[in-house]
Amino acid sequence: MPSCCCLLGLGFPSPPSALRILRRRMASRAFQLRLNPLTGDSEWLVVEEEEEEDHHPTPPPKQLLATTSYLDMLNDSARNRAYRRAIEAAVTDPSSRVLDIGAGTGLLSMMAARALAAVGGETRGGSVSACESYLPMGKLMRRVLRANGMENRVKVFHKRSDELKVGDDLDSPADILVSEILDSELLGEGLIPTLQQAYDMLLAKNPKIVPYRATTYGQLVESTFLWKLHDLHNNEANAADGVWLTPGEMERIVSVKPQQHAMQCGYFNWILLGQSSTQLLLDGRDNQVVRGRNADWCDHWKQCVWFMQGKGIPATEDQVLSLRARHNQTSISYQLNINDEACDRSFKGDHLTLLPERIALYGDKDWRSALINTIKNALTVKSSPTCVVADDSLFLALLISSMSPTSKVIAMYPGLRDKGAAYLRSVADANNFSIDQIQVIGKRASSITADDLKHKKVNLLVGEPFYLGSEGMLPWQNLRFWSVRTLLDSMLSEDAFIMPCKGILKLCAMSLPDLWRSRSSLKDVEGFDHSVVNETLGACGYLPGDQQGPCLPYYVWQCGYTKKLSKVYSLMDFNFSEPIHSCFGKTKIEFSHDGTCHGFAVWIDWVLDERKSVVLTTGPDNRYWKQGVQLFSKPVEVNPGKSVMHVEASFDPSTGEITFSSSSTTCS
Repeated sequence: MPSCCCLLGLGFPSPPSALRILRRRMASRAFQLRLNPLTGDSEWLVVEEEEEEDHHPTPPPKQLLATTSYLDMLNDSARNRAYRRAIEAAVTDPSSRVLDIGAGTGLLSMMAARALAAVGGETRGGSVSACESYLPMGKLMRRVLRANGMENRVKVFHKRSDELKVGDDLDSPADILVSEILDSELLGEGLIPTLQQAYDMLLAKNPKIVPYRATTYGQLVESTFLWKLHDLHNNEANAADGVWLTPGEMERIVSVKPQQHAMQCGYFNWILLGQSSTQLLLDGRDNQVVRGRNADWCDHWKQCVWFMQGKGIPATEDQVLSLRARHNQTSISYQLNINDEACDRSFKGDHLTLLPERIALYGDKDWRSALINTIKNALTVKSSPTCVVADDSLFLALLISSMSPTSKVIAMYPGLRDKGAAYLRSVADANNFSIDQIQVIGKRASSITADDLKHKKVNLLVGEPFYLGSEGMLPWQNLRFWSVRTLLDSMLSEDAFIMPCKGILKLCAMSLPDLWRSRSSLKDVEGFDHSVVNETLGACGYLPGDQQGPCLPYYVWQCGYTKKLSKVYSLMDFNFSEPIHSCFGKTKIEFSHDGTCHGFAVWIDWVLDERKSVVLTTGPDNRYWKQGVQLFSKPVEVNPGKSVMHVEASFDPSTGEITFSSSSTTCS
């Protein structure tokens, strides 16, 4: 009997604002909040706001928009073509007043202005207004408008749409609204309240809307992989190692957030239970459809997964299941039969929600065994240790406290803080340790003093390493562990056990045609020059000269078609027995397969013990971590025995960043 463990839903473009960059505005400048990867501290970047008459604007700070979905969306020709056709179908009256909310680079605004000119709108009072509240994006839009001679045909507002006023900003209510304020969950970017406010305050009666309508569809599936991403309790039971993050009746004390989780679902193994399809209708004609599962891979088109509780719900052929969907202003939730109360969950303060990949890792038998064996060996030579859990690891705090009743465990929990303390109190008895032997200080390393440690030397300094909130970053952001170890140096005993003891930067040359197409530099987009956005949006392919785009985080196994072209090489070592310092490494890649090399995947393997007998890899063969992907400026055709590539990398401890350079040669 198949078991339905999850529901697949419609995928929409991931929001460019998913950077989670906070913004404050003062007079003519904006402040962008950036996280320092090595300290976890917040730093404010100042972005100056140009005046409208300034025809030589300074581009937004480099890399600020590189991790957004803008570039991928603009490289999606099917999406661009569908929007152009829908806008042209909507703009038929020369006196039309068009409003573009969330205008981005201004592509839809320029489409509307061109369509308006085609019907004589320039002499009949038609107008196009573009609203973009994110200042760096608004600055970039002005550059695109100038490059296309559109600066006088599109009026730009650096405001939220609910800050616009008819009679002040807009001469009159708009007849046509165009937008793409959609995320993978459809409603997460505030689509409903934004459109409702526009209907109430900014639009004329019976306006035309692009997109016209969205329909969500569900597909019930059975998948072992997806089950592991949410059912920690039953996977812990399979591990049978005596450590319980979800003990007894508290099986939901650690879980994934009850929401739609955006994923590239086309790369999972599953059993389909029923049929489904997805669509977004841009106008009232059936031929204007952009589908959620494109034949051509795009990073911004994802599906969503809604997890059922526990092991799932048994399903048989010809059985009819009752699936309910409902939404509020910002999200859609689902309920399968009356036994699944996922959308009505309420939790106490000790409940923690983690990303699905972290849930799967905590339930992984091999991963748990590696940590258990390493800690067990360390405790054989450390009696009554004072241990510091340097990161946000739930597993290590429980493991050491339960394995060593006389230990004193100090959990730094810089991200979990009070929620982590409440969680540990709840599960202490079930793991057979006294909560008195564990202390959560909820501080960053830069704030810890000898008083926090009761003036005792630290015998064990451990981490997974894992820092809450850093899961979507590049792999070396977890070198924050090295920074923490350095800040605590004076508090460590001379023979302190440090786990992991070492990090090794690994790489593998790869063919990544779908990702390459998605990240390639822009020229013409539906007749509009977008070349001015390439550097700002982090384009990687076909850049001038040998200019190289940024290294970006991806789950490589979800990047469309991929092929390994070489074996795995070690590039650089990070020795955590030493204080943090700059590092340099280089290697020569010899190719083992024919193909087109678009770049290389790079990751860190964590060496847990000094004997190098226990290593946790975070490479592309493991689906629970993101890797870094460095694409070349141009693709390289490679052949075994003939092609060689030299790669160098350097680590800067002042910024926590790793930079790469590469060159290829062909042997005769």
